Amino acid sequence: YFGASILTGSDSFQEVDVKVERPTYNKPFLGGFRNVSTGVEFHNAGSQTKPPKRPHKGIQLFCKETQTAVEKNERQQTSNTTSTQMTKIGLYVSNMTDKLITPGKYFTAEEYHKRRLEAVIVLQKYFRRWHAGNLVQNLKEQRRLRLAREAEEELQKKREKEEKLIREYEKKLNPKTKEDFELLYHELELWMREETERINRTLSGAERKAALCALLEEETQLIACIGMHKLDANLENQQKSILHLLRKCAQPRRWKAFDGKITEMDTQSTLRGKELLEIYRSLTKEDIPKDERISLLLTVKCTVQEHECKLTQEIVALIDREIDLLSRDVKECNLEGLRKRICTLFLQYIKIPEFNPEVAGLLKVPQDPLKLYKKVYFCYSCEKYLPSTEFPVAANSRTVGRCRSCCRLDNEARQREAYLKYRLILEDLRKSELDYQDDSKIVFLVQLPDMQYLIENIWNCQSALSASSDLYDLVMVRWDKQHEWSPWNTILLTKEEADAHLKLCDLQKTYEAPFIYKMEQKHIRAKNYFAQIPVMSSFLHRSNNQANENSYK
Repeated sequence: YFGASILTGSDSFQEVDVKVERPTYNKPFLGGFRNVSTGVEFHNAGSQTKPPKRPHKGIQLFCKETQTAVEKNERQQTSNTTSTQMTKIGLYVSNMTDKLITPGKYFTAEEYHKRRLEAVIVLQKYFRRWHAGNLVQNLKEQRRLRLAREAEEELQKKREKEEKLIREYEKKLNPKTKEDFELLYHELELWMREETERINRTLSGAERKAALCALLEEETQLIACIGMHKLDANLENQQKSILHLLRKCAQPRRWKAFDGKITEMDTQSTLRGKELLEIYRSLTKEDIPKDERISLLLTVKCTVQEHECKLTQEIVALIDREIDLLSRDVKECNLEGLRKRICTLFLQYIKIPEFNPEVAGLLKVPQDPLKLYKKVYFCYSCEKYLPSTEFPVAANSRTVGRCRSCCRLDNEARQREAYLKYRLILEDLRKSELDYQDDSKIVFLVQLPDMQYLIENIWNCQSALSASSDLYDLVMVRWDKQHEWSPWNTILLTKEEADAHLKLCDLQKTYEAPFIYKMEQKHIRAKNYFAQIPVMSSFLHRSNNQANENSYK
């Protein structure tokens, strides 16, 4: 070691110890420079100084170039020397297997390519014939399938039409619902008009008056017959509605899990509803043996005695009376009135929420009297206070008119209109508009009388394309599917025509100008009619603004 001073500032020095390694051999000159004046050689530190050793990693390493060998596989073919032997003196070689080869006709490259072209043409002919045969066969198969499908569709339509006629015939013979009686009264009105026109056309004087009186008498008998059917249907429908109410009370709680499975759970109230449902079904059964009837009455007695009130006391008294009469072998025909009273009182017992908790949310009349004052209106025709749902409100009405039952009774007595076909068309239209999901509103403001006027007076109860007059097969769709449905953006077509119409992209190119002009005239008539309805005026102005914007574009 020896000390050396290093200048660190303007007037300051720092002593540094320098380690000098004495070499044991003379280093060869591998680069550097030599002082010319003194002759001292200075070696390059980068080439003359040993680099520091890398720390050992503890892993034995090998050189890639020396440890990796590149292999190469090549095939070698050794030579095989052969020779031929010819016949010569002293050696005979048989020529029995020899072949005589003669040269063929020489042809040029042009002739060769010409032969190849002719061969290709022949191959193409056979291939095209095979391809054409397959194409024709496929077309025949498609035609056969299409004809079979069309025949099946035609047969299906015919079958559906026959079933529809059978259903209509059954509805006329055995009407059950309000729509059935509505159709029946409508048919009666049509028959009356035809008979009246025939009498007025063919008879006169006293004969005409006598024929009209006989016709009126026949109409009276038919109305009385329809009334008897209505009473029977009301009794049957009342029993069905009671059972439907009790089934709802007995339904378990249901909810859908995250995996899509439905979970059901019975509560105490639903179990109570099931018990009361089974008891009521047993009470309404007929031709029950005497012992089973007595056992059933005792079960009902034990059930109602759980709650003490005037109603249960009356039920228990009637049950005791029937048991006493059964013990005296009284005929069942004499017990019908008593059994009906028991069923009626037991039904009243079921409809009390204190005895059947599930029925509380299913009753039309709320248990809280304060709720009766909300949304209740007075019908001036039947002079009853009814909820708002019992009043049909038209789009242009400003006051609450008659209730639904009074409107139905007035229709049966005077006009006898059948709204079933128009109701079906309106329901299909509303379902199709919901599928568009474009917030369509006008279709839900249109009522049955409006739809009837639209179909009868504007579209003449027939398809705009085929003039088909079967209302059961007609539907209303959008004229321009880019805008929401409205009476001035609609067309009446059959179901097949409607499907084809909704697939069109450009109406101007598809339909002819006279047909488009005819549709525009119908839309103008619809605008003039529905402009009288206040709630429709805003939608009408909006559609006019959209039409003006499109015309400017």
